[in-house]
Amino acid sequence: MPNLIEIIKQASIEAVAASNPCAIMFGTVTSINPLKINVEQRLTLDESHLILTSNVRDYKTKISFDNPEIKNIVKNYSMDDIPGTDYKLSYQQPIQNEITVYNGLKMNESVILLRVQGGQKYIVLDRVVI
Repeated sequence: MPNLIEIIKQASIEAVAASNPCAIMFGTVTSINPLKINVEQRLTLDESHLILTSNVRDYKTKISFDNPEIKNIVKNYSMDDIPGTDYKLSYQQPIQNEITVYNGLKMNESVILLRVQGGQKYIVLDRVVI
């Protein structure tokens, strides 16, 4: 016969399991716009159930240069570069320090998801090769 401590341990393990703790799952992108991911061939999730990390979405980010010679590079613009203009105006504009990273998901890509406790939301962590 199990002792009281073992009974309490078993009860706590069953309580955690009943609360649907986090789980790792795999899925395949079946639609881009709107985004839909089929999870293990049994469940299709739409955008309202997905939380995307920067590993699987497009985003903008700022960049900087540590080299002082690069920091002050400028683009030269001149009206002479525009066909059909007779203006002699020119100016300089600093090179932008923001870039767009195109990391968005594509059709048929395999992804790894983390089911949030309770099972209502899924975090799309990254692409995977299965």
